[in-house]
Amino acid sequence: MTARPDLPGADDAATPSAGRAPSAGLAVVGAGIAGLYATLLAAEAGIPVVLLTRSELEASNSFAAQGGICAVLDEARRAPGDSVEAHVRDTLAAGAGLCDPEAVRILCSGAQLDVRNLERFGVRFDAGASGDPALGLEAAHSHPRILHVGGDATGAGIVRALVSAVIAQVLAGRVSLVENAWVTALLPDARDAGSVRGVVFERDGMRHELPAAGVLLATGGAGRLFARTTNPSGALGEGVGLALEAGAVVTDAEFLQFHPTALRLPGQAQDGWLVSEAVRGEGAVLLDDEGRRFMPDYHPLAELAPRDVVSRAVAAHLAERGAPEGAVFLDARPLVEREGRGFLARRFPSISAALALAGIDWEREPVPVAPAAHYWMGGVATDLWGRTSVPGLWAAGEVACTGVHGANRLASNSLLEGLVFARRAIEALSAEGSGSADSAGTPWPARHPAAGVAGLPVPAVGEDNDGGAPASGSAVPGAAAPRLEDPSLEASGLEALQHLMTAEAGMSRTAEGLTRAASVLDGWLARSNTPAFRHSLLAARVLVAGALSREVSVGAHHRADAPAGQPVDQRHLSWRAEPRAVVVPSPSGRIPTP
Repeated sequence: MTARPDLPGADDAATPSAGRAPSAGLAVVGAGIAGLYATLLAAEAGIPVVLLTRSELEASNSFAAQGGICAVLDEARRAPGDSVEAHVRDTLAAGAGLCDPEAVRILCSGAQLDVRNLERFGVRFDAGASGDPALGLEAAHSHPRILHVGGDATGAGIVRALVSAVIAQVLAGRVSLVENAWVTALLPDARDAGSVRGVVFERDGMRHELPAAGVLLATGGAGRLFARTTNPSGALGEGVGLALEAGAVVTDAEFLQFHPTALRLPGQAQDGWLVSEAVRGEGAVLLDDEGRRFMPDYHPLAELAPRDVVSRAVAAHLAERGAPEGAVFLDARPLVEREGRGFLARRFPSISAALALAGIDWEREPVPVAPAAHYWMGGVATDLWGRTSVPGLWAAGEVACTGVHGANRLASNSLLEGLVFARRAIEALSAEGSGSADSAGTPWPARHPAAGVAGLPVPAVGEDNDGGAPASGSAVPGAAAPRLEDPSLEASGLEALQHLMTAEAGMSRTAEGLTRAASVLDGWLARSNTPAFRHSLLAARVLVAGALSREVSVGAHHRADAPAGQPVDQRHLSWRAEPRAVVVPSPSGRIPTP
């Protein structure tokens, strides 16, 4: 990509006023793999870019990713018999008929370029005996094609390399970095209220406006809306809430994936350290409390079945044995017998260290695991270039719904999606600045035209809604209205939300439970003036709306009350909330832009 000094907003900076920074070409919100990669490519394209992150640069879902990144490499370096077509087929199969085939083809065919770019930015993938990248196998993949860094520390290895590259761009004056910045609203265009032209954020107790020609949301997922999750503390769905408040369309919100093997320690209400799917790919098996391998009873692929299948099988087996809150056991001892002692520590150093801290020697004993909320396939709807339905607003990574995952994500496609569609967003943004039509793509409204867009019933603040669950003894235990005055999402409010979502919108759902959840969420939304919590509540509300509207089971969405034998609903359910009037207080303070 070439420099684009003529990109709108790149050279029309306004005179700074109190708390109003000069216009940037692009404001990137979030510093996972999509946000970091987009920032680097934007800087290389000559786009003035400001990267905002709510905490430090390495606090993201991407950093915690263990399993790896999918890529069918050039013919000399790929597994025998593997191909882009095979990767496409595997992704479509995992998505249970709801993937966008064009988006999947773009994802799979783009992998080689983005892997080369990662290597250019300093990522060093683990090598096999030949010196080429070592390729692992994970569930529902027909061939080994998973690249790793540091064994089971792929996300950390990639993010650290990208962070180093971003800091170099900051020092060179091509990127502005704002850490500990809490984005509270998307800034509407003064000339067109239906467009986004920047962000409003809080930092050190002060409010700031940052006008920008474009805003790229890369805020990650929403696993922390549930009591048990593999996600870090910031994964609260706030990017989806921000987008809904700005009028953007959200699609496939009901599809949230539960990972089947998260650490489950006795007596801990919240845990979820991920024990990577790659462990099962190497040959580990799942046992019940009697030491019996049970997955062959549920699926021909046993432990290597798609994640939604394994997660529900684990939950069903636990319920059948009268221990729904218990654990099954991941047995990696067959790997030790095959490869010798020390293999687990070499292949999975991060997991081995974490288990050792928990007092578990997994070379000698199985690991207690249970499902936990992991990855949101739904999100802010985009076209094939990262554009949302709101002009000026783009999205990439887990916050976005590009169509590649369908109803159930194929293992290790998430990091790849963040890379491919972040790159395409920057390519399109740069092309728009030059007037090029090369990256025009399909206009957003033309995607899934038969689905339509439903209105999300979101009460305005102050509406008459008591926020309680319905009477007649059906109240959700522990779902009392939380205190909303603390912008940090203090524990009592967040715990109540997590309890509600786990009880009524978790792995197994019913119309009755989802209706209760919608009622409680509407009550909380009616009283919430705290932007952070309101955005999380909006994300939860759209997930519940999607789950209530999709009355049959498919992929990661399971309706326990669905009649048997119902055909798969192939619609993509889309939602838009009426934009709430966002009052932007007079900001204070300034930030530098390139």
